[in-house]
Amino acid sequence: MIETFTEEVCERLGNYVYRLIDPRNGETFYVGKGRNNRVFDHAAGVPDVADDENQTLGSKLDRIRAIKNAGLEVLHVIHRHEIPDAAVFEVEAALIDAYPGLTNIQGGHASSDRGPMNHIELLDKYSLPAFPQNPEHKLVLININKLEDRFDRRTIYNLVRYCWRISRSRAEDADYVLAVVRGVVVGAFEAGRWMPATRENFPDIPYADGSEAHRLGFVGQDAPLEIWDLYVGARGKRITSPDLKHVQNPIRFWNC
Repeated sequence: MIETFTEEVCERLGNYVYRLIDPRNGETFYVGKGRNNRVFDHAAGVPDVADDENQTLGSKLDRIRAIKNAGLEVLHVIHRHEIPDAAVFEVEAALIDAYPGLTNIQGGHASSDRGPMNHIELLDKYSLPAFPQNPEHKLVLININKLEDRFDRRTIYNLVRYCWRISRSRAEDADYVLAVVRGVVVGAFEAGRWMPATRENFPDIPYADGSEAHRLGFVGQDAPLEIWDLYVGARGKRITSPDLKHVQNPIRFWNC
């Protein structure tokens, strides 16, 4: 079985985006970008020193080990090659968006800002009032997903408060926590206390089983009405400043 590209092939491939596939069910479980023989290393479970510190390799490596324990090998496909440097992140992001349920911890580059949206989300993104360019408060902006009703404050609160890889000192220094969906701020909250994401600390979160105790969550309340109006408004406010937009990390800090 071929497990490396020749030097000549590596040179011709340039930047590429690949998929890792589980041979047991044909499911794509990871999308990545690379050069040279990165795809072979990744399929074999070799970590990449460039992996983001906010990512964990756990679920991906667990999948690879399970495949190997079944006596099989990870399948892989080079989805697109000879990609210009300026475009490789966009190609990777588009492919990540196309395969829900991946073991990728982070979404694709700018996925939260330019990823899949329906027409209502697009209308909101480009027609809602703009979020302040230079907010006066210390803020943590957290990108959340799987929100069906942006007017359901309780659901927004539960999604934004649990649970994150986040600097505790910076989070505790913030005045408010803002919930962001597809580049639109949909909620503003005061965090009373940041705590490890355990069942004891979050008994009202049904999926808090202690497996993410290395992450943090908070208990708090809605921000005062004047703060909600300032940062959220009636239907949400769209973020236009590059300094406030999410790229890959779901956490953005402002002034803290």
